[in-house]
Amino acid sequence: MISVKNIYKRYGTRVLFSDASFDVGAGEKIGLVGRNGQGKTTLFRILAGEEEPDEGKVFLPNNYSIGYLGQHLKFTKPTVLDEGCVGLHPEEIGGEWKVKKILSGLGFREEDFNRNPSEFSGGFQMRIALAKTLVSEPNMLLLDEPTNFLDIVSIRWLEKFLRSWKDELIVISHDRDLVDSVTTHILGIHRGLVRKIKGPTGKYYAQLYKEEEIYEKRRVEDEKKRKQIMEYVNTFRSKASHAKGVQSSIKKLEKMGKLDKLEEIRTLSFSFNYEPFRSRQIMDVNDLTFSYDGREPYLINGLSFAVNRHDKICVVGKNGKGKTTLLKLLSGRLKPVSGSVKTHTAAVPDYYEQANTADLNDELTVEEEISQGRAFIDKSRVRRICGAMMFSGDDAEKKIKVLSGGERSRVLLGKLLVTPSNILFLDEPTHHLDIESCQAMMDAVRDFEGAALVVAHDEHFLNTVATKLIVFKNDRVFLYPGNYRDFLDSVGWEEDDENKPAAKPPHLPGIEPSLSEVPPASPKSEAGREVKGHKSEITRKARAEFNAMRSKILKQLEENIKSLEDEIVSSEGRMAAMNEELMKSSTKGGPGAIRRSELSRGLKALADKIDSCYSKLDIATKAYNAEKRKYSNE
Repeated sequence: MISVKNIYKRYGTRVLFSDASFDVGAGEKIGLVGRNGQGKTTLFRILAGEEEPDEGKVFLPNNYSIGYLGQHLKFTKPTVLDEGCVGLHPEEIGGEWKVKKILSGLGFREEDFNRNPSEFSGGFQMRIALAKTLVSEPNMLLLDEPTNFLDIVSIRWLEKFLRSWKDELIVISHDRDLVDSVTTHILGIHRGLVRKIKGPTGKYYAQLYKEEEIYEKRRVEDEKKRKQIMEYVNTFRSKASHAKGVQSSIKKLEKMGKLDKLEEIRTLSFSFNYEPFRSRQIMDVNDLTFSYDGREPYLINGLSFAVNRHDKICVVGKNGKGKTTLLKLLSGRLKPVSGSVKTHTAAVPDYYEQANTADLNDELTVEEEISQGRAFIDKSRVRRICGAMMFSGDDAEKKIKVLSGGERSRVLLGKLLVTPSNILFLDEPTHHLDIESCQAMMDAVRDFEGAALVVAHDEHFLNTVATKLIVFKNDRVFLYPGNYRDFLDSVGWEEDDENKPAAKPPHLPGIEPSLSEVPPASPKSEAGREVKGHKSEITRKARAEFNAMRSKILKQLEENIKSLEDEIVSSEGRMAAMNEELMKSSTKGGPGAIRRSELSRGLKALADKIDSCYSKLDIATKAYNAEKRKYSNE
């Protein structure tokens, strides 16, 4: 067991955390959460021994090793095999066999061993770095934003890998779905304090906001009592008959102490500026075909779909397949080889691309950059946008050149808010954002009244936002007319692993043998056969079988109808309760942005679920009546 006792760390006048203590038990998997700049990476460096705390100590068992995979991958060797060998202990002469074994288990083929790491996608570069860490056989893995620059297929592979890791693990990630799916505990840094709970991120944030709500109520109540006591003291201080009571009240005040008001935490909070659009369809894409040299093989070939005014279409698939290219084609930044993109004359587009942070002018301030090119914009409005992007007060005067990657992304986002639009093109909008800011971005896109086409890999984002998908899979691109959950159920990603090893991979250290490979997809069951025949030809045995099948099929349909009816009643009950909680929270100041957002998302999800259940109920009822009539005629 690792034990962290009373550690304290500060940079200049800024305290990251103080008196931080927690333990990591055997086999625990922990998600480390907190806002950007709160000290998550610093805590990792302290655990890994790369940095010392100002006070306190980290206690490790004897011969306990930690493997640390940072955010930025660095390769110094010419081949994958040589790079993997960097992780071997100096005394392990001839340890190439171990490196080959682990690389094979991570999906590399024999012929890949002598390739340069730079030839691989971000997902497989992460696997190379992971192999380099695993060959040292660590007892604990520390992973700092491991999904950065990974595509959705690689993220899903990483998720399965981490779930099968049987030793200790701490992971930092802005992807709430990944954190919740692979961890048993949450370790949070908030207001300089470190706390650990058992359970998912939702439980952690709910507990955090509840405690702060209770603290604030207690502080207000104490302040009220202090005021009442002071009024009594000031009124009767000069009267001898009340001297004893006044002295007693003064002593009571001294014993009470004073609770400080919690400092307001800046939170990304905004909504996209909407330009009204009345028509049903805002864009029509017909037989779109593109490659950069104008010749086959095409990145995009024969893609056709329409965009309606409220659509939220997420573009998903592996890196390098053409997702960003598609966004540029749709927004007019690239011209197709053939086909057309017809945009309504009243469409007002806006475009956000993570890579465009390089185009920001380093010599301008945040305020100047956001207002650049908009001569008639009111300065107070620019200041409000700066505040919404967490650049309030003097922070709006910071030069672009001193900003972090996440801060530069927020400036780029702020530029989008200046002018109204009714169709958004967003390329990886949650990259460089922390969990709270990711939530604000998801809410803004989901609640935007216009259409949005978004390149995204974060499954929490996809589950929250997407109403349709454009999918790059198995060297083709197509529109999927449903949400992400439906896509996983009906299509999925399992067949899209181009680098899956041909043979069963060898057992990896720290991995359960049964989980070191992705199991094949289960075959779908066949549909039931229709019973046919004439009454005169049915024997007693056949009649019994016929009746049994009739009862079985009708019973299944009846159970399905009953299940849907129960689900509708239950969902409507939950919806009423959530509406009541949302109304109460709005009158009391609310339990925090994440809880309010969870309630709003939950209400929308329940409304969609109820609509879906009614549709399914109608289909199920018709199917039941049809089957009943069919068997009555047999």
